[in-house]
Amino acid sequence: MTLRHRAAVRAPQRQSPTDPFSLSRRSFLAGTALATLAAGVGLRPGFAGAATTPPPSVGAVLTSSHWGAFHAEIQDGRLVDVTPFAADPYPTPMIGNFPSLVYDPTRVARPMVRQSYLAAGGPSDPSLRGVEPFVPVDWDTALDLVAAEIERVRTDHGNEAILAGSYGWGSAGQLHNPTTLTNRAFALLGGYVDDITNYSYGAGMTLLPHIVGSSEAIAGPATTWPVIIEHTDLIVSFGGAAFKNGQITFGGAGAHTTERYMREAAAAGVEMVVINPIRERETAELDADWIAIKPATDTALMLALCHTLLAEDLADREFLERYTTGHDRLIAYITGESDGIEKTPDWAAEITELDAESIRALARRMAASRTMIMTSWSLQRHRFGEQPWWMTVALAAMLGQIGLPGGGFSFAYTSTNGVGSPRAPIRVAALRRGRNPVRLRYPVARIADLLLDPGGTVDYNGRTFPYPDVRMIYWAGGNPFHHHQDLNRLIEAWRKPETIIVHEPFWTATARRADIVLPATTALERNDIGASSRDAHIFAMKQAIAPVGAARSDFDILADLLDRFGLREDYTEGRDEAAWLRHLWDETRAGAEEQGIALPDFDTFWQQGVIAPEDPNPDYVYLGDFRNDPETNALRTPSGLIELFSETIDGFGYDDCPGHPVWRAPEEWDLAADGYPLQLLSTHPRHRLHSQMDNGALARASKVQDREPVYLHPDDAAARDVADGDVVRVFNARGACLAGVVVTADIRPGVICIEEGAWFDPVDPASVGSVDKHGNPNMMTPDIGTSRLGQGCSAQTAMVELVRYDETLPPVAVFDPPAIRDANATDMEIDNDDA
Repeated sequence: MTLRHRAAVRAPQRQSPTDPFSLSRRSFLAGTALATLAAGVGLRPGFAGAATTPPPSVGAVLTSSHWGAFHAEIQDGRLVDVTPFAADPYPTPMIGNFPSLVYDPTRVARPMVRQSYLAAGGPSDPSLRGVEPFVPVDWDTALDLVAAEIERVRTDHGNEAILAGSYGWGSAGQLHNPTTLTNRAFALLGGYVDDITNYSYGAGMTLLPHIVGSSEAIAGPATTWPVIIEHTDLIVSFGGAAFKNGQITFGGAGAHTTERYMREAAAAGVEMVVINPIRERETAELDADWIAIKPATDTALMLALCHTLLAEDLADREFLERYTTGHDRLIAYITGESDGIEKTPDWAAEITELDAESIRALARRMAASRTMIMTSWSLQRHRFGEQPWWMTVALAAMLGQIGLPGGGFSFAYTSTNGVGSPRAPIRVAALRRGRNPVRLRYPVARIADLLLDPGGTVDYNGRTFPYPDVRMIYWAGGNPFHHHQDLNRLIEAWRKPETIIVHEPFWTATARRADIVLPATTALERNDIGASSRDAHIFAMKQAIAPVGAARSDFDILADLLDRFGLREDYTEGRDEAAWLRHLWDETRAGAEEQGIALPDFDTFWQQGVIAPEDPNPDYVYLGDFRNDPETNALRTPSGLIELFSETIDGFGYDDCPGHPVWRAPEEWDLAADGYPLQLLSTHPRHRLHSQMDNGALARASKVQDREPVYLHPDDAAARDVADGDVVRVFNARGACLAGVVVTADIRPGVICIEEGAWFDPVDPASVGSVDKHGNPNMMTPDIGTSRLGQGCSAQTAMVELVRYDETLPPVAVFDPPAIRDANATDMEIDNDDA
């Protein structure tokens, strides 16, 4: 594709290396540097299970991960270094953590049982979770105990008492997905309570099918970046456009393309406006205009932009008439006809704390340009988070550019890697979950409500869901004590079940608060197939090292568990790891062949290590077919059109999410009058994937006095007499944490930021309400749904205060294993060489 000539082509500018929001890529980077840490850890690999190919003693193994693909360098059977995949234009330095992490002291070396739980042979005082020592046991003892407890719970209380949704990122790979494996096992065991939606975009994924008929605008397929580079004049990014979000891809990736394409777009002359309370380095490097909006007010800004389009006759009325329904109801709201409040730029200026004339100027600029609106996932993680996403669609509709090359909207380009990258439409087969006989589900962000309110109900998307009485949690591949809000409330909820069983490679906060912990392998210790719907590459993820300690794959753990119920063959279907990978590849080849795409046989694929089938439609335009012929290509909405007013949603009768987008001020803002004047944002971190790799050298090097940094404006620092390097107590009525101060002008006054994912480390693990000494922002975030429609998390809506912490700093202990005792209850150290 030839780039369209532009009048002005700007070279992206480099941000100062002192920018607190920057990310360095020195040397590969951390690869060699971090490898030196692995040698002294002292963990000896255990023994490998059945493998497609045995791990090498010396050499390099190509594999993939959520952080991207890389070559694992092996010496004497140990992982000593990594080098990035050659086709990756912007590899993340986080892969350099792997050589030390696989042998980290936080690895769970053996099956572990909480001391009094083991002594009782079953449930014991749940308030001792996170406090009491663990006792190492052999695998047969652990699995016999697990099997007996599953049988007790389902016999006494039914399978409705078992929560086995196991939400989380887990590991990359089509076979060894821990959530799928757990679901599959418990479906065979009679069923389990499952979850709905996710924390990333739960409100949006519920809303969009009502509005545009599907969730494609969230994660793709989206208008490809080559089309944007060719045709777009202006990108308007609500919620930021951070390169750091493009470091990760669920399922793995061969190429980090987000930064590449954003830089190419800027170099081609595409202008960019970033609307975000934080100015991250890409704003300067891409020569983008920064609009420092007050958090959670984007809906008001979009309404005012639409008002200007309507008032100045810039709205595309013909598009609204032909492609949307309900626009008259929304227009009546914008003009004030329906509620008496005209949504003018002056009205929005008071809410957003932006200049009214700047709002008008932006509306005119968007109307005069081929404009792509890129709204982030983060905007729907506010209270009433459905509204800015609905208004994104409405604003794009008023511009009339939906379905045109380079115009329209999306919610994902800068929220995760790979969206908009051309790839062949191949569905890489994965293990199936199986049918769950228990039909009880709950919105995933309502887990504390579920556990605290058995017999209660929750409204969600026009239905009312009952909360069962959960007696057992079986969790693999996730960390609720990272992704949930109001952790003090979660601690109380976590004490309700009688038994909690966790699969984990590391001593996360969730593992520390379990009754039984089963050590799981990392992706480097097993074979798999790596693929993502957002990346062009498919990888043979070859086992690089033998399992560390006594770790086993989740597949093998659950196969051995189901053997105790006579269900091994039903679970495995007679296949081991190697046979399953061949079977999944055969399914993948057959599906690709139906689309006219030829893939090699399994042995060829496994030998090659990676393939990248060519995309037959690299110039895809989202909703292009709909625009060309809205009757033939009707959307899967009740009207077949874009629904700016939804009769369905209106019929639910939700006052917190009516039939068209509206402005609602978060109730949380009332806390400012109670002494909590700062708005807390908990953004995705730069040096880890959520909480994964917080124990890595890269994340730990970013800490301030061992605490997670808190970023704040110089005016806010001066008003509180704090300076760079100080430790402060950040708090509200829900809880508090200690964080290290970084003062920066790259955040608007009145707003602070603590990146999410610091491992939860309370001063007193036995109490509810203890200060987290490590900097976890979810001590302060509210555990409340976005609305009754989506019930997404509202993590980005929190009001806090901070003060300098002048007391003796408590040491961060979360990167040390918990207390471990032998069967005779004497303190002991695990000898990792014998694990």
